[in-house]
Amino acid sequence: MLAGKKIILGITGSISAYKAALLTRLLVKSHAEVRIIMTDAATEFITPLTLSTLSKNPVLNKFVRNESGEWNNHVELGLWADSMIIAPASANSIAKCANGFCDNLLTATYFSARCPVFFAPAMDLDMYKHPATQANLQKLTSFGNQIIPAENGELASGLVGEGRLAEPEHIVSFLEKYFSQSEISNKKSLAGKKVLITAGPTYEPLDPVRFIGNHSTGKMGFAIAERMAAHGAQVELVTGPTHLQLTNSNIHITRVLSAQQMFEASARIFPQSDITVLAAAVADYRPAEIADQKIKKKEDSFTLNLVKNVDIAATLGQQKQPGQIMVGFALETENEESNAQEKLRKKNLDMIVLNSLNDKGAGFGHDTNKISVIQKDGNLQRFDLKSKTAAAEDITNLIIDLLVEKAAQTS
Repeated sequence: MLAGKKIILGITGSISAYKAALLTRLLVKSHAEVRIIMTDAATEFITPLTLSTLSKNPVLNKFVRNESGEWNNHVELGLWADSMIIAPASANSIAKCANGFCDNLLTATYFSARCPVFFAPAMDLDMYKHPATQANLQKLTSFGNQIIPAENGELASGLVGEGRLAEPEHIVSFLEKYFSQSEISNKKSLAGKKVLITAGPTYEPLDPVRFIGNHSTGKMGFAIAERMAAHGAQVELVTGPTHLQLTNSNIHITRVLSAQQMFEASARIFPQSDITVLAAAVADYRPAEIADQKIKKKEDSFTLNLVKNVDIAATLGQQKQPGQIMVGFALETENEESNAQEKLRKKNLDMIVLNSLNDKGAGFGHDTNKISVIQKDGNLQRFDLKSKTAAAEDITNLIIDLLVEKAAQTS
């Protein structure tokens, strides 16, 4: 449930700060995008270098970034995040947040945040039980914040925990449960929608040993399937050869080899689908003949006769009914936007996701992607380089927005 989530991890001055390394690792492993803010006191317990390496993002500590005047914008950080976790949260930082004191980047970001904020207290037992600390914790909860307790112990105030930091695994579990419940009630829901997604490459056999294929891994299509299922959709995933496995058991997968097999599976599912996302890298051509035995190396040159495969997007686009949404993908190396717009028009798509092999970290084989999305009305949105899980969430949200828009037009 944390996949694609943008999380600010705030670390304050506590001996428990060393556990932030494991917490960061677990959040990243859950495919969350993590940005870390440390107080000065926190840097005495764990180095920013350790945490920047684990989070794959620079660790922030000061308002002013360098001597040229660049600064870390706490307002933008607060707007960027889906959630903010302060762990460990010291008695001092809890008091500041509860009483409106804002003297560092972490507290400034807290007061600018428009997302859910979670505090994981960590301090001496007597400090934790002190009436001032308990009053401050009560204030934080009255503001709508949530306290992540340690796994056992209960105080008369009703706040759970005895001052020690909740274990990183428990913090992650707490967040997953929160977002799971949040997604169920999320108005941006795909509950009841049937979705067809294609992913991966196709292999076009030459003989029992060789094939024509491409470098697609299927990561983008699988990520979209996972995110759309997380939003409540009933997902049918048709994938070419890939080693990837699914984490959501509600996704039904059909594994195919060739473009023809992918077309047949997709054509069977398409009429019942509300949304179709064609993320597969389908071979345009296949050998005219497939040798029964391995082709032997005999001549200095070898001519291969190819025939065109069925254009899955174009064929399904011709069959598209009112109310159905189709999303295509375009991987380009030149004239990217014009080629993608032409593909969108010819294949009767509602939107097209553009990748450029000229962008570092985008395209086949990477865990990241940099996409642009072109709508049928010509609207173009460009996104920064991010994890494919996060990119999949962006695509899913655009599809949901389009569903809402279409529903409004017909009501």
